[in-house]
Amino acid sequence: MANAIVWFRNDLRLADNPALQAALDAGQAPICIYIHAPKEEGEWRPGAASDAWRPRSLAALDADLRKRGSRLRIFAGPSLDVLRSVAAVGDAEAVYWNRRYEPAIEQRDTRIKQALRGQGLHAASHNGALLFEPWQLATKQGGPYRVFTPFWRSALSDWRDHALTDAPARLPDPGIALEGIELAALRLQPSPAWDAGFWDDWRPGESGAAEALEVFIDSALRGYREARDRPDRIGTSRLSPHLHFGEIAPWRVAAALQAERTAATAADIDAHVRELGWREFAHHLLHHFPESTTRNFNPTFDAFPWRRPAPHALDAWRQGMTGVPIVDAGMRELWHTGWMHNRVRMIVASYLCKHMGQHWLEGARWFWDTLVDADLASNTLGWQWVAGTGADAAPYFRIFNPVTQGQKFDSEGRYVVRWIPELAGMPASALHAPWLHQDVLRRHAPGYPRQPLVDLAEGREAALAAYRSIR
Repeated sequence: MANAIVWFRNDLRLADNPALQAALDAGQAPICIYIHAPKEEGEWRPGAASDAWRPRSLAALDADLRKRGSRLRIFAGPSLDVLRSVAAVGDAEAVYWNRRYEPAIEQRDTRIKQALRGQGLHAASHNGALLFEPWQLATKQGGPYRVFTPFWRSALSDWRDHALTDAPARLPDPGIALEGIELAALRLQPSPAWDAGFWDDWRPGESGAAEALEVFIDSALRGYREARDRPDRIGTSRLSPHLHFGEIAPWRVAAALQAERTAATAADIDAHVRELGWREFAHHLLHHFPESTTRNFNPTFDAFPWRRPAPHALDAWRQGMTGVPIVDAGMRELWHTGWMHNRVRMIVASYLCKHMGQHWLEGARWFWDTLVDADLASNTLGWQWVAGTGADAAPYFRIFNPVTQGQKFDSEGRYVVRWIPELAGMPASALHAPWLHQDVLRRHAPGYPRQPLVDLAEGREAALAAYRSIR
């Protein structure tokens, strides 16, 4: 039996893995490898929270492979050099991987594919991450979509169910003496362990992803369409980090949801599948507009008068000490768990970009470093959407009022109190605007800011004035 390299990247699973399946279908024994080469990812090399997740996911993948008679061999260094070396030592005749769509990685992978083919190896990449390849859907004029609704309408009309492929029961032994390095040698685990609080909420790996999907279907699918906006309850799937690291395929998520379709759940299922659609749209935009990771999608905003970065103000926002409880609760949730509820992401982003007047890149870079689901496509789309600078963006003049948002989506203040426990003694009526209740605030939370970092009315008016200056 011939050998083939299966190069794992952000596809850390055995089920629904086209690259692994390609090797097996060709009758080849897979040499399963992971290459740590963050410098090849350009300015968007993985952030600290992603680095904290990755070794746990790699360890889970290795354990799953060992149960099947294989193992994960880990390497560090230039990817092309490692692939050539492993191919030579392992007598491999092919290299398979699943595509990634970040601009720097797309360019690198193209060079690697050409180089491997040039030395006589069969090199093939596959779609292991998306329902639709970024180039698969196009407007009637043949160009990329810039607005989500027609993009999703086209996607639904072109929908084809993906075949589900279970993890193989056994894997053939490539019969080679090739060790690689220890996972610990990558030095990805934080020291000191500031990520300790993450693992009360997350279980990285393929089985953890399957469990998260099962819990969502059993506990939160019914009523999802309404509950997904409520950070004070468990109403979302929390699958985003598992999807980001490829621990579960989006088509398996969609298939599992469709299997639950009844008259009572149809609207909730469609709402969640639509969220998968936003993930697809983000990758569509990233592929066609790679410069959007650092530049405004809408060039009108190139003249926008963003305020100069103010270190003390940015630190207050990052640390959850702006004096606006729903904003601070979100930032503290992010720090303690590596994740933030999507509704709250929009609120904290709006406060940073519009009330504080800071460039959206300040927030995008912080989220990139602190989110366990830090996906370049979705992070870029989300920040540009809130800032009003992106594709299909919320109009800049639509400014979230964090007080009314908190009152609407966390009416009893349970979310705020969970993450800002010093406010627990305050009445619910005062939780979302504590600066209006100075005596109560001073008595119950003397260490919490007395006033918002930026007055909401003044911040809103300054944002609108800045917008008028470029119209």
